[in-house]
Amino acid sequence: QVQLVESGGGLVQAGESLRLSCVVSGSIIRVNTVGWWRQAPGKQREWVASISSRGITTYADSLKGRFSIFSDIAKNTVYLQMNSLKSEDTAVYYCWMRNSWGQGTQVTVSS
Repeated sequence: QVQLVESGGGLVQAGESLRLSCVVSGSIIRVNTVGWWRQAPGKQREWVASISSRGITTYADSLKGRFSIFSDIAKNTVYLQMNSLKSEDTAVYYCWMRNSWGQGTQVTVSS
């Protein structure tokens, strides 16, 4: 059974950075694709970024250059580094792998 636990969210000001973590158990990230998604109030959940089992990273076009996804195989953890945060980045951020979701972590960016 796959379990994902996100952490690292919080309240920051516009222009600041945050790093989210997704600790995975029940399967190893080395052979899976792991993704980050987000859901803002009143909006549908949207894909943010993914990292494949080969370490290939992909991003939503609107977030390229500000967000970075990377993994620590030894810790079975995937990270999302978010820089130059904007108020529109405010959302609950979720980690996804093999059709399983974490509980989410809230990111709030004040302008």
